[in-house]
Amino acid sequence: MKYVMEALRRKEAKEKLPVIRMEIDYELMTLFDAMQANDKIQKIKSKERLEQLRLQLQEIESE
Repeated sequence: MKYVMEALRRKEAKEKLPVIRMEIDYELMTLFDAMQANDKIQKIKSKERLEQLRLQLQEIESE
């Protein structure tokens, strides 16, 4: 049973990869727009969100 649950978790994680990559792309666009507008608050938010997404991506890819 343990192996089945582990396999399901790995499958779910691999299905999340494209979604996380799309979120990263979107957040990069948001960061670019914030840089163009010199919006310091949005730049900070985007950088924090990108860091969270990077960690998620690393976690999934290391499994």
